Amino acid sequence: MITAQRVLKAAGKYASRVGLAIRSFAGAPDDRHCPACGSDIPGFFRYGDARDWGCPACGSSPRERLMHYLLDKGRIAVPNGAAVLHCAPNEGSLVRRFRDAAGDYVPADIDPSRYHVAGIQKVDLMSMSDMVRFDRIYASHVMEHVPNDALVLSNIARALKPGGEAWLIVPLWDRASEDGGSDLSGRERERRFGQWDHVRQYGLDFADRIAAAGLTVEVIAARDLPPEDVGGMAIDDVLFRARR
Repeated sequence: MITAQRVLKAAGKYASRVGLAIRSFAGAPDDRHCPACGSDIPGFFRYGDARDWGCPACGSSPRERLMHYLLDKGRIAVPNGAAVLHCAPNEGSLVRRFRDAAGDYVPADIDPSRYHVAGIQKVDLMSMSDMVRFDRIYASHVMEHVPNDALVLSNIARALKPGGEAWLIVPLWDRASEDGGSDLSGRERERRFGQWDHVRQYGLDFADRIAAAGLTVEVIAARDLPPEDVGGMAIDDVLFRARR
């Protein structure tokens, strides 16, 4: 669905990328770093309200860079040979990283045709029946799309092996989570939740919903990481690390 908001974001992104290219051509120093691709760059391009959003070398997002940073620092890890379910695998750098480490890598989405990822499978988290299969489940900006998040979190908990972890990232605001009814129009969802296909907006109390599924939760927020790393790599977002 094309909306005015999406068009404006795309236009701003394009203008920002052009500006970065001009700065680089003019000799601006490569004093920022992208942990997703390892490039030193003159800056990050804007997307919407986020001034430092994308890497001009690989296009990585702040949450993608957060994941690489945490993996590089050993805060989180994919065990060698692990079984990994990667939901909505649209971040190519993480596809490669997870696939290289995993013994059983499962890229999956409810609509696999949207992705050019080898071996992608159709998985509906609402009806997922796997039990004690995965060591890691990664779902970034997925939970705000599912009709029944309590059911999905229960399915995720059941699919994890003992000691397994689900790494969940969702769009956040500074209020309590708010759900919308199934009868909301795309325009109303965009107004309330920021995007036409979001069915809710989460707050930090998302952790309580995860815990209700029987998982223990650690909240890892970019704002709590060393400021020089956050600024230099334009890291942002919050990872909800859920353990079985």
